[in-house]
Amino acid sequence: MEISAEGLEGKVALVTGGSRGIGLATARALVGVGARVMISSRKQEALDAAAAGIAADLGAELGVGVETFVANAGDPDAVHSCVEACVERLGAVDVLVNNAATNPYMGPLVEIDVPRALKTAQVNQLGVLLWVQQAWELWMKDHGGAVVNMASIGGMSVEPGLGYYNVTKAAVIHMTRHLAAELAPAVRVNAVAPGVVKTDFARALWEGAEELIAAHVPLGRLGEPEDVAKAVVFLASDAASWITGHTLVVDGGTTVGAHQISG
Repeated sequence: MEISAEGLEGKVALVTGGSRGIGLATARALVGVGARVMISSRKQEALDAAAAGIAADLGAELGVGVETFVANAGDPDAVHSCVEACVERLGAVDVLVNNAATNPYMGPLVEIDVPRALKTAQVNQLGVLLWVQQAWELWMKDHGGAVVNMASIGGMSVEPGLGYYNVTKAAVIHMTRHLAAELAPAVRVNAVAPGVVKTDFARALWEGAEELIAAHVPLGRLGEPEDVAKAVVFLASDAASWITGHTLVVDGGTTVGAHQISG
């Protein structure tokens, strides 16, 4: 995958949920344009496999590796430790990609139980704020930077089954705008809102129905993690130096079609 990104060579990027799917594709893309990267997720084994894969694909050519750190994205202490480790090991946090998310419940919004609602909000909504707070305090308020939050087209629509997940993604979209206003001009804060992307996380939305779903996507196919990664890299780069508070929809045209399907 070739991506042209201004100003990212030598920068340090921290990617949450970076061991698979969109997070892994984003980490790989950032390494590919010369950034130094730390990835975080809940399991060291998954992080090791992701880092090894990036090193195998790009390390020999670029002479770089990927740092890893285990952290629950909604745990304040873990978030602090991870951001602190990124500064200690790599010397900065120039780019923060808030990609980690969870969705423990599918069903009517009025029937969600409190524990699963709290877990969803803790990771998807509060977690985004926690990571930005720590990146700001430990690095960005003195050095500047760029934040890219992972939203969803579900945060812009209403649909059965994903109600509370979509509520948290709507919150991410608004939080992105608010943080962009608060942290300017030192830090740019933007978001990406994917449609249905072929990841394990979204497998329940597309497996066994890929052709049917793709028929409702104007560009004729489901998204790949690399499609979203390219958008993240653009927003993190100097090519987007006059863009902040924006949510970039990456959905193959789904939201302009007759049917809206989120992921």
